[in-house]
Amino acid sequence: MSGLKRTVALVGMMGAGKSSLGRRLAARLDVEFRDADTEIEQAAGCSINEIFARFGEPAFRDGERKVIARLLTLPPHVLATGGGAFADEKTHARIKSEAVSVWINVPLSVLVERVGRRDTRPMLKDGDPVEIMTRLLKQREPLYAQADLTVNSEDGPHQMAVERIVAMLKERNFLEAA
Repeated sequence: MSGLKRTVALVGMMGAGKSSLGRRLAARLDVEFRDADTEIEQAAGCSINEIFARFGEPAFRDGERKVIARLLTLPPHVLATGGGAFADEKTHARIKSEAVSVWINVPLSVLVERVGRRDTRPMLKDGDPVEIMTRLLKQREPLYAQADLTVNSEDGPHQMAVERIVAMLKERNFLEAA
């Protein structure tokens, strides 16, 4: 089907479902799926938790900025970004100029429940996860709201969100109608 004109960059909080939704969207659009966090781990040769522990968040954001910039030079694909990527000024500007950004907007209660299932989030290691998620969402929401498209997604089937994104991409002329 792929008549995708620009990379679709999924943005939003950790636990929003960017990776799982992104895989389904890429399959639906018949394009590659890329996960920025996975690409960062491959480039660094270690996990994101290790990058945070060894080098800190600023070094992680620097690597993330470089990896996303590289990924945006590839043919149009679906890109799942990390929760903080769109909050980084340079990454935000690059995504806005070179991709179509889609905010996967999920209620805080659903995010908290989802991220509580796994202990793999370096941003949640030093404090109360609910307080941290609340604070991060309050900081990032105005930035996420600048995305080209917004999809409100809760715990329903990902396929419904995928179809809404496809419809919006066609409506906004980022996807040629098949």
